[in-house]
Amino acid sequence: MNTDVLLGLLIPFVGTAAGSACVFLMKNELSRMVQRSLTGFASGVMVAASIWSLLVPAMEQSQPMGKLSFLPALIGFWLGILFLLFLDRVVPHLHMNAEKAEGPRSRLKRTTMMVLAVTLHNIPEGMAVGVVYAGFISGSVEITAGAALALALGIAIQNFPEGAIISMPLHAEGRSKGMAFFDGVLSGAVEPIAAFFTVLLAAHVVPAMPYLLSFAAGAMIYVVVEELIPEMSEGEHSNIGVVMFAVGFTLMMALDVALG
Repeated sequence: MNTDVLLGLLIPFVGTAAGSACVFLMKNELSRMVQRSLTGFASGVMVAASIWSLLVPAMEQSQPMGKLSFLPALIGFWLGILFLLFLDRVVPHLHMNAEKAEGPRSRLKRTTMMVLAVTLHNIPEGMAVGVVYAGFISGSVEITAGAALALALGIAIQNFPEGAIISMPLHAEGRSKGMAFFDGVLSGAVEPIAAFFTVLLAAHVVPAMPYLLSFAAGAMIYVVVEELIPEMSEGEHSNIGVVMFAVGFTLMMALDVALG
């Protein structure tokens, strides 16, 4: 694994860490409208990445199957959905602005379960970056260095506000600024770990690349529909979330085409 690939795997984590550092720079917690805007933006980036960077290349790699070229993407997508559904059921976590925790009953602190919720969110993002870089390493003509970089940058851009969304509410919950920053960074640390192990796995199962690409897409779409869209739509002025969704979607689409 060369240096460029390692740096690419770390780019999304840098975005989360930089966003988490906002807790040192901003005095007040982010308003609900700002949170909805940032969540909508993140949703748009993730949906666009799922389509342009994952599902489309998965089907292009399966073209020798002819009219059944959609099948690996379909199977992988559903496996990704079911995987996140499983994690959602077995890991206790608390979504932002929610009062009731999800998953099994637990005595974990509220702040810990908030971090776990974001960590679950970040796993598929790390897998997505890892599998795209694995496709590039394997020599897949459908995945270029630019396409892999575009996905890493897109995830990093949406991770920046995400880092702020987790660290600042944690500080408002009573955590010190240092610990809130650490928790935000910790929630993002799962991304390069998931990416690294995905690269290692994909290196041994290159024929399964279409399934892995669509698996990551399914996992990200699950997060968007189950968590992000409800958060961006709650309360008044939910249209700002829709507008920012469109901004995130078009930005990720443009990055994928411009750098791919």
